[in-house]
Amino acid sequence: MITGAELFVKALKTEDVSTVFAYPGGQAIDLFDALYGEDTIELIVPRHEQGLIHAADGYARSTGNVGVCLVTSGPGAANLVTGIATANYDSVPLVCFTGQVPRCLLGKDAFQEVDIVSMTSSVCKYAVTVKDREDLGAAIQKAFHIARTGKPGVAVVDLPKDIQRELGDSRYDKSHAACSPRPVCPISEELADKAMTLLSRAQRPLFLIGGGVHISRAEKDMQRLAEITGVPAVTTIMGRGAIPTTHGLYAGNLGIHGSYAANMAVSSCDVLFSIGTRFNDRITGRPEEFAPNASIIHVDIDSSVISRNIPANLPILADAGSAIRSFTRRAVNLPLENWIRQIRTWQKEHPLVMKGSGITPAKIIRTINSTFQKLIIATDVGQNQLWAAQYLELNEKKKMLTSGGLGTMGYGLPAAVGAKIGNPDTRVVLITGDGGLQMNIQEMATAVAYELPLIICVLNNGYLGNVRQWQEMFFGKRYSGTCMRYRKSCPAACSAPSEHCPVYTPDFIKLAESYGAKGIRVTREEEILPALKEAERSTAVPVLIEFMIEREENVLPIVPPGNTLDDMIVYSG
Repeated sequence: MITGAELFVKALKTEDVSTVFAYPGGQAIDLFDALYGEDTIELIVPRHEQGLIHAADGYARSTGNVGVCLVTSGPGAANLVTGIATANYDSVPLVCFTGQVPRCLLGKDAFQEVDIVSMTSSVCKYAVTVKDREDLGAAIQKAFHIARTGKPGVAVVDLPKDIQRELGDSRYDKSHAACSPRPVCPISEELADKAMTLLSRAQRPLFLIGGGVHISRAEKDMQRLAEITGVPAVTTIMGRGAIPTTHGLYAGNLGIHGSYAANMAVSSCDVLFSIGTRFNDRITGRPEEFAPNASIIHVDIDSSVISRNIPANLPILADAGSAIRSFTRRAVNLPLENWIRQIRTWQKEHPLVMKGSGITPAKIIRTINSTFQKLIIATDVGQNQLWAAQYLELNEKKKMLTSGGLGTMGYGLPAAVGAKIGNPDTRVVLITGDGGLQMNIQEMATAVAYELPLIICVLNNGYLGNVRQWQEMFFGKRYSGTCMRYRKSCPAACSAPSEHCPVYTPDFIKLAESYGAKGIRVTREEEILPALKEAERSTAVPVLIEFMIEREENVLPIVPPGNTLDDMIVYSG
């Protein structure tokens, strides 16, 4: 007989958990006590629960392992909600353990009691409060199984304090699969034949690659399928890098900030072969006119997303990796010279460029591309994310972590922390904005405490840039609530920065130094490479590089609201 807390630790060991991202509190103290002295499980203590779960998310995305969180009840559990939704939207496997008040106090508004199961059920795969000690092992087993199988996602296990202390059965069987979600059947021979027959008859076929290809670890298989068939490919932001971004068949990201060539290819193709994407509004433009000339093949592991946003002519319920391998066995090279030539013409006519002298995000990111050969890049959300998605070169040695489905500002820094903890021998670079960085800036202390030599690239334009861009382009430059240099003494209405703007708060260099990190400010183009090289030499502390970019730099192209993908604003002015 062992306590529930002891069974919890046994379960983590049995599930091969080596890292737990945790923050202590009264209703979880027994679980922390049971972990005390465990040399096979590293306890990582970030500085806020939201930072904690984003760190577990970055760890899981970058390693392929299940990320594990442990927090106390009430505010500790509630602070996980944004991170749970962030991870679940992007199909990241996490198991979140939350302390809870004793069963006798449930429903009585006890101190730090929240119904975390009700709060999270709509944004995770599985949530349960364990109310019987004998059910504890099965609940944990089920949580890990659900988090990592099928379409990965988040499981929440809520543990009342008395369950943690109660003696009970010591058995924990990792192979337990009771109440497992229904497994997805492998792709049928008939559907695979139909898909490849449809592809072979096309004159302008196109692969659309989503994040599901990364989740299935099927990048090499996808590249091989594209090369055998000779069919060009576009990606969602989450699918970027599934084939190398420098590959001759790659046309770019599509969507609201997609490349001209990618959006035109989707608008002109006659077969759109989509694998592992939800067809959300960020990639479709006006949905009723999306890929208007194409028959659409939609492969996804989640039946609920197939034909939900864009009707599929051939729906296929399957894991991306197994489906791609089945397609490859049937693949033949197609005569597509004219189609490839047309896509390359679009690329030459309207390449991704960023005009202007001095420091631009394009120059910064291209210098990152040329400086590091093996890299994990985490981004925050906003213009920094969109520029990263446009200009980063990604391949099997360079991976990008970003919040795609929920678009969570504050994700970047803690995700970089988690990625570095999970990949100690790989360089980790964060690309962030001045706004997003401040949402979880406290995790700088975590990076310093765990001696993580992150390179933190802050693109500082003094605005919440993505919203400001929309205000400039579609709201008459009424910059409402987006200036990060604002003071109460500023004019009530402001539509442009000037030399009279207040200084920026905080001073990121002094702030980094106050945490024990190193800070570098870059104000001239010729300083970009030396700053990155200096940061690369750091082996034990993070280095923050603040790049002072033009304040009203925009992300282009852009598909204005309500437009079709082929109706883009490509250049400013």
